[in-house]
Amino acid sequence: MKTILVTGGSGTIGSAFINEVKNDFHIVSLARNEKAQVALKRQFSNIEIRMGSVENMMELESVYRKYSPDMVIHAAAMKHVDTAEKQPSVAIKSNILGSLNVIELSSRYNVPITIGVSTDKACNPDNVYGQSKYLMERLFQEHDTPHVRFLNCRFGNVAWSNGSVLPFWKRLYLEGKPLPVTHPEMTRLMFSRVSAAKLILKAIEISEKKNEYFILSKKMRKVNMLEMAKHISKKIEIVGLRQGEKIDEELVSNHELDFASVIEDDYVIITPNKKSYGENKLTYSISSSNAQIMSEEELKEIIGDKESWKKSSLNTYY
Repeated sequence: MKTILVTGGSGTIGSAFINEVKNDFHIVSLARNEKAQVALKRQFSNIEIRMGSVENMMELESVYRKYSPDMVIHAAAMKHVDTAEKQPSVAIKSNILGSLNVIELSSRYNVPITIGVSTDKACNPDNVYGQSKYLMERLFQEHDTPHVRFLNCRFGNVAWSNGSVLPFWKRLYLEGKPLPVTHPEMTRLMFSRVSAAKLILKAIEISEKKNEYFILSKKMRKVNMLEMAKHISKKIEIVGLRQGEKIDEELVSNHELDFASVIEDDYVIITPNKKSYGENKLTYSISSSNAQIMSEEELKEIIGDKESWKKSSLNTYY
């Protein structure tokens, strides 16, 4: 059975991916959150957990040396825009230097494929978090070879991810407090944890046929953050944009169109080293300003049942 190392395995994306492949691979989760790692082990008893950080080369190499992974899913990152703006050194250590450590060890130990989890904020980045993820994409592109592959998946917002707005709003709603919204016109591209995991699986599938660097993404619906908040509570407070925030987010920019194609009507693949031609060529940029908006039913499904919230613990992990 092949071994997959998942950095940040106890996070939202890592755990969603583990859930999809738990019976097909020997899985090792590396993360520094002990509580989340123990909870992950209780959920998936057949996986192995290792405490450590991608920033620490000694901790990271001990896992590569012991398990000799056949694949690495690099999901560990510092993900919060406002934290990265206030402490760029922390984002650099985790998202850039940590990614370099993963690249160095995957190269040294001849790991056939390493997939990095990126974000729409890496597209035309103008904040520290987006810039750090843009550089991660470029580093993966630089080190990709025919025998040791480095690829990226570019996500939008993953609903109910750790530290994201929905768990935060849930807590405020249950406490009877107003929900803060930064701007009434703010939109975001959003999809589920299952869709995020399947995007990584699709990248793995494509990598077996396409022997060149690529970034894989997926067409997503957009949500207006104010409308989403209104579905949760009547108590809304407009608080203004935080440093580094944008009204809309881009997923595929205009300057990437020459290298972008559509696959299966749903996925978008960007091959920076090779121009795209033919009927599958993407002809328009993708952002939360021009994406199709979620229907009422889709929005309610993303939010979930508020009545069940009252029965659950405020400390539930997502």
